[in-house]
Amino acid sequence: GEPVANQDGPKANDRYLVPAADLAARVLFCLSRSQSPRMSLIEICQQLEIHKSRAFSILHTLQKYGLIQRNVEQKGYSLGPGIVSLARRFLEDLRLPKLAEPILKKLAITSEGTAALGMIADGYAYVVARHEGERETGLVTIRVGHRLRLTTGSHGKAIAAFLDEDELESILAQKKLYFHGSPEKFDRKRLGEVLSDCRLDGFALELGEVTPGLNTVAAPVFGVHGRPIGYIVLLGLFSGETAYRLGPSVAKGGRDLSRLLGGKVD
Repeated sequence: GEPVANQDGPKANDRYLVPAADLAARVLFCLSRSQSPRMSLIEICQQLEIHKSRAFSILHTLQKYGLIQRNVEQKGYSLGPGIVSLARRFLEDLRLPKLAEPILKKLAITSEGTAALGMIADGYAYVVARHEGERETGLVTIRVGHRLRLTTGSHGKAIAAFLDEDELESILAQKKLYFHGSPEKFDRKRLGEVLSDCRLDGFALELGEVTPGLNTVAAPVFGVHGRPIGYIVLLGLFSGETAYRLGPSVAKGGRDLSRLLGGKVD
């Protein structure tokens, strides 16, 4: 899958959202996605399409708690050390990255690509671990903590293939779907055939439609109730034929990790 944050995901219970808290979360995710070490106030306002006074108030509040920090000399904002404090307990309790580490390492070394582990939460996919092989792709950097569109590319197909019918229909009802790259390319019949193959093979492919030249192969990770809770994805400059050949290894990695978590694997 492609590491691009989703702005079109499900909006469950929007009537309960607190505008200030919603904007604060959007500011934090905006800073986390920045390709530069810091963002100016104007850049943040342009990204989020908000007025400077609102953005400044939110930034000032987040700065009070150390969630962001301001570089006075270069007039920019970046995430602050308070983020680490918030994440520490979650990361301590999270078994997945540690359990997945040898699986990701083996896949990355074998393929000379990058292997990553993602978790599903609230309609998104979050990268929680990764391991890079010897060959750098040069096309994409997939960072731990990155939020992705749930339906993007191979990981979207691998997850969708093993959802129950109601969950799958709920996803397919979304206005924008990224299974085949841009939403304009979405083809429900084609997706149905791909999902059928994935159920048989245990893995799904994405061959250059999301990022030209970059191929990926993904497999689901199952929880105790037998539904996907995450995925393993392998991405690199290898050929489509190589991606298909690597598929069974990725599928095995997903099953092995599922079993370590006590997940139900058919």
